[in-house]
Amino acid sequence: MKTDYLNLQRITRQHASEIHEAVEKVVNSGWYLQGEATNDFETSYAKYIGTQHCIGCGNGLDALTLIFRAYKVLGKLHEGDEVIVPANTYIASILSLTENRLKPILVEPDAFLQLDATRIETAITPKTRAVLLVHLYGTCAMNDLINDICHRHSLLLIEDNAQGHGLIWHGKRTGSIGDAAAHSFYPGKNLGALGDAGAVTTDDETLAMTIRSLGNYGSSHKYVFPYQGLNSRLDEVQAAVLKVKLKYLDDDNQRRKTIAERYDEGLNQGSIKLVRPDNSVYHIYPILCKKRDKLQEYLTSKGIGTMIHYPIPPHQQACYPEWNSLHLPLTEHIAQTELSLPCHPAMTDEEVETVIQTINHWSETY
Repeated sequence: MKTDYLNLQRITRQHASEIHEAVEKVVNSGWYLQGEATNDFETSYAKYIGTQHCIGCGNGLDALTLIFRAYKVLGKLHEGDEVIVPANTYIASILSLTENRLKPILVEPDAFLQLDATRIETAITPKTRAVLLVHLYGTCAMNDLINDICHRHSLLLIEDNAQGHGLIWHGKRTGSIGDAAAHSFYPGKNLGALGDAGAVTTDDETLAMTIRSLGNYGSSHKYVFPYQGLNSRLDEVQAAVLKVKLKYLDDDNQRRKTIAERYDEGLNQGSIKLVRPDNSVYHIYPILCKKRDKLQEYLTSKGIGTMIHYPIPPHQQACYPEWNSLHLPLTEHIAQTELSLPCHPAMTDEEVETVIQTINHWSETY
């Protein structure tokens, strides 16, 4: 039996009739940008997250980039300011900073693969202005210590919620905890569109207005441009699809949690190490294995798809040569040992058991 790492066709098929109806409504409307569907989704998503504002944009990277660009326009950030960011994050988090000529300060992760709060304070300098908190793998990266540090040092707290749709911390959803948050709706995300899409959520009205303008060429009114902006708008088709899928997000996340719990119970820890986060919506279910490549090869031979998140960390990428001599042992260990197992809401119980039995057999044999 073939077990895909991710099967978007099966996931989408679960709500196919509603999606077709929503898309057909947009097609028949003749209005494909900045219309009713986008407004409806922005309103629904802001309500779901618990913020006053939601601004749709082209993708998750644009959402992050627009946040930092807006803070520069508003004078709260300046070129050369430092931003704390997890060293093991996806490259998009870093790109949003360097695109805005801000300086990323790479901080190593904790045992749950999240930004280590105990390392933040020693990384703060007089030029530190913000923390970019990334809810990696769908695990909540927020904690009381980070909250305290940001308040004591008057740091902006920006959330990268691309992988954390639906997480709750102290009664609030991620995406509403910080000063602003970026969301990606890439098809493989817990809340995924049928193409690229993203959004920013915030309670700051001035920030929201600035981001909306910057994402629409810098326009405040038609043909009036107070800012040098870019073109990054959520289109009507993706907005309509996202509004349908938003209704099922919590149920989908519960299915992911059920699968993760079964992995936690069934996988033998010998050759592999389980992460077992306290609070996760399991966008990714990661394990650590010293013989990761051999395990992945074995699973592939048995028809089980896996992925690595991420094989080359940002500080070792060719696009950032100034970091290539850095030694970040925890981040590098994750890059060398992490393996992501199938974990999506359309998985069957039989597929989950197949993954468990196959990994356990490999552990006993190798």
